[in-house]
Amino acid sequence: MCGIAGVMFRDSGREPDPLVLARMSTALAHRGPDGDGTYSAPGVGLVHRRLAIIDPAGAGQPLGNEDNSIQITFNGEIYNFRDLRAQLATRGHHFRTESDTEVLVHLYEEYGEGMVEKLRGMFAFALWDSTRGRLFLARDRVGIKPLYYYRDDRSFWFGSEPRAILSGGACAPDVDPQALDDYLAYGMVIGPGSIYRGVEQLPPAHWLVVDRDHWRRTPRRYWSLKFDPDPNPTRDWAALTRAALDDAVRAHMVADVAIGAFLSGGVDSSAITASMAIQSGSPPETFVIRSHDSALCEGRFARMTADQYGTHHREEILSPDVAGWLGEQTRAYDEPLADPSTIPTLAVARLASRFVKVALSGDGGDEAFGGYPRYVHDLWEDRIRRRLPGWVRRRIVGPLAYRWPHFGRLPRPLRMKTALTNLALEAGAAYANTMRQCRLPLRHRLISASFAQALRGRSSCVMTDAYNRPESGDALSRMTLTDLSVLMPDNYLVKIDRAGMYYGLEVRPPLLDHKLLEFAATIPSTLKIRRGSAKWVLKKSQEGRVPVEILARPKQGFVIPVDEWLQPNSPLAGYLAEVVFDARGSAGRFVDTTVVRRLYSDHMGGRARHGRVLWSVLVLVLWGNHHLSHSSYQGAPPVRKASPRLGDPG
Repeated sequence: MCGIAGVMFRDSGREPDPLVLARMSTALAHRGPDGDGTYSAPGVGLVHRRLAIIDPAGAGQPLGNEDNSIQITFNGEIYNFRDLRAQLATRGHHFRTESDTEVLVHLYEEYGEGMVEKLRGMFAFALWDSTRGRLFLARDRVGIKPLYYYRDDRSFWFGSEPRAILSGGACAPDVDPQALDDYLAYGMVIGPGSIYRGVEQLPPAHWLVVDRDHWRRTPRRYWSLKFDPDPNPTRDWAALTRAALDDAVRAHMVADVAIGAFLSGGVDSSAITASMAIQSGSPPETFVIRSHDSALCEGRFARMTADQYGTHHREEILSPDVAGWLGEQTRAYDEPLADPSTIPTLAVARLASRFVKVALSGDGGDEAFGGYPRYVHDLWEDRIRRRLPGWVRRRIVGPLAYRWPHFGRLPRPLRMKTALTNLALEAGAAYANTMRQCRLPLRHRLISASFAQALRGRSSCVMTDAYNRPESGDALSRMTLTDLSVLMPDNYLVKIDRAGMYYGLEVRPPLLDHKLLEFAATIPSTLKIRRGSAKWVLKKSQEGRVPVEILARPKQGFVIPVDEWLQPNSPLAGYLAEVVFDARGSAGRFVDTTVVRRLYSDHMGGRARHGRVLWSVLVLVLWGNHHLSHSSYQGAPPVRKASPRLGDPG
């Protein structure tokens, strides 16, 4: 895992400025503390920051072929590179290193753009083909590794994070209105755009070719997850699931450095830890962050799996004082992300980085095997929706939902306003509504007047479009595909990538392996959620491996009680007021602070529950204060190493 960046000029004779390339490299120094490299030629410049995982002593980048007519800067890991290398050797290709990077160069020579279909791994790379005068960029199937770009009529810039592009002076850090609207709605910036106007993401499972004669080419998709359940009742789905999971974990353990696992105490991380221990024959390193509130803590369940396999288990407690961690998050993430679990994710990444350079995570298990409680609830809604005539939903349920009072402090099953609204909507729009944390008309009142004007007439919804894709299948498959297409790359994978890279740690998610996802897409939905039990087939596959207490317990996760933290006289409530209502800050640029004050007052007075919205505003303002100045792009965030007290990130 590394950081990549670069620039291509439409004028083939224009030389890249070495100082510009150096600034871009410095902006990504946290992603590659083990080394750096630059390739520069008329019309193109490539930058690389290295975190050495495979062939640590060699394989510096950018790396070329035998005559250096092809150069690549690559971020990620290719797990089947040894098999590909052997195949390429039989076709006459010669290798100077033991790295997966060099395999990519020769694979391109052999197959061109079709090379990406042969890769198993997580990757984002840019390959310069000087003979053809073209830049070839590609991103892995699920979007584990990030890749951003900016293009005008004269130049094309790219980088692992937007800060690299902005540091190069490609464009000003102006906020995109649509991205801001998505952020306030969902707590994340939804691709293919970014928070910065003009800076785009290469979507997952896409490649892009840029050449001077075809400057405005659009990205092309090379893979789609298709749901095709196999109804054969004689298949032993539990055994097949166990084998597929073991295969994915085995592939993800390829490394020449120490490797460990995040062990949260849930089914997914416990299954991965068990598979690692069984296949390696030795106890892995495992890491968990515990909550100070024992009622919300999964630490004791993590300890069960750790004890069963004798792992070298390390745990620390996250302090409830989160203001320091919010500062850490602001530096690590150059786009706003309002998922509160970024804080424990940063904490566990820092803990793990003290002992290993690679850690496996459990991300993807809920999407692959139907694990979210909301799936169960939305399936119930979908069954009712199908039984109600359209005119009943439009003429009776819809108006009733509009008039129904908002009981925000009740658990979701008792908040009938949301349920009635969803029943009145079509399935795709209902799922998008479920996922929103700030719905209309509140969002229209919240966003500042200047951005509201720019958003007038906007009607499209990426989540609804993803849900309605023709290859989606049944309701559970549609929710799964929506999450894998939107929530996973734009929230969960951003969260884990930036947290790991901030501390020089490579995080690998075996449950997002494309072969495992393709297998899971053949499992009937009735085996993923069975009689209201989520993730049934995965749990069945882990019987005898994972402690029964973990398999039997409901999903919990690391609970971040934002509403409770933002109570009257709490440190976080005071911190929010200090930051958001500071007239010198950036709040007024994004939101109507009068509306925010009203939400804050209602929340503090117990009249409503607005914790997630207030948290989103706080994260946004902290991000704006730090990143929307030219000086913030003259250097990288510090490569933070562990400090003695986890509750005080400094």
